[in-house]
Amino acid sequence: MRGLIAILAIGFGLPAAQALEADAVVGTWRLVTATRTIVETGEVIDAYGGPRPNGWISYGRDGRMMVVCAFEGRTRPAANDAMSDADRIHLHKTFFAYAGTYKVDADRVTHTIDTSWNEAWTGTSQVRQVEQTGRQLIYTTTPFKFNVDGKLSVITLVWEKYP
Repeated sequence: MRGLIAILAIGFGLPAAQALEADAVVGTWRLVTATRTIVETGEVIDAYGGPRPNGWISYGRDGRMMVVCAFEGRTRPAANDAMSDADRIHLHKTFFAYAGTYKVDADRVTHTIDTSWNEAWTGTSQVRQVEQTGRQLIYTTTPFKFNVDGKLSVITLVWEKYP
């Protein structure tokens, strides 16, 4: 399938996706799009609250990485000292962040998490299929239960090299 995509991309003058070299991820990347495919129905929707979530991922030459993402359209509480438990729940469900080490293996990147906004992720590894097309990295998750509604989903994230 990837071969067919590469042939089609070349035929239309688009840059072909390529296997990733370890140094190719080093630096800072801005989240461009995040889509979610619901496995049961095949429906594709915006993954993080809308077409323009706010996210950043950084990879260092030292093998460390950090990612932070906020859903589009998050509601700002009146003030920190006036925040309700419902506000805190909403903010938690529409945000994620973690840090750890990373390893690149041609068509996948593995994040081994040692610090996370969600302690359930601390001590785990997050594996993403990855392709590089020009200045973009395209990550695809394995199917998992989405934290907001529990539906089995696949997330596709498009990151663009910054600046």
